[in-house]
Amino acid sequence: MNLFFVLVLAFSLSMDAFAVAVGLSLGGSGLGRRQALRLSFHFGLFQFGMPVLGWTAGRTVLKLIEAYDHWVAAGLLVFVGGKMAIEALRQEKKRQGTNDPTRGLSLILLSLATSIDSLAAGISLAALGAPLIYPAAIIGVVCFGVSLTGTRVGPVLGRIAGKWAEISGGAVLVAIAVKILADHL
Repeated sequence: MNLFFVLVLAFSLSMDAFAVAVGLSLGGSGLGRRQALRLSFHFGLFQFGMPVLGWTAGRTVLKLIEAYDHWVAAGLLVFVGGKMAIEALRQEKKRQGTNDPTRGLSLILLSLATSIDSLAAGISLAALGAPLIYPAAIIGVVCFGVSLTGTRVGPVLGRIAGKWAEISGGAVLVAIAVKILADHL
């Protein structure tokens, strides 16, 4: 498999993760180093794992999930983005880190939502007879780097957006969900 093709695929699959990383790091001073690494690691891990699952599942799973995979991804993003915006509006979010989006269920939901396309990519790679580990590893590493970059871009944009940065971050997640639905409908 051509390295250029794999890199283009990896960057394409990482754009949702980049946008989510930017959105989550908009508020305040952004994400701390540990949070940024944790988020980027999980996004990269899921971006690596989903093509592996897709490869393993083969074409039959694609036929079962392709009718609603975009709904699942969009629903997860709307849930997390809406929760983030509502908490910012209510000012219930405590600055001590009690609502850390890089932990627990929020992290898993975001990781799943941003990597569902990679599942389909894995199925496509299997259908093409392409190797598995080489592209999956590149996809995971590129997603890690792109996500980490997003966590560093977010605070800069947050300073520009001012007090509405967290609401903007939630809106970004909802906008990604709308884009996913628009692309699939």
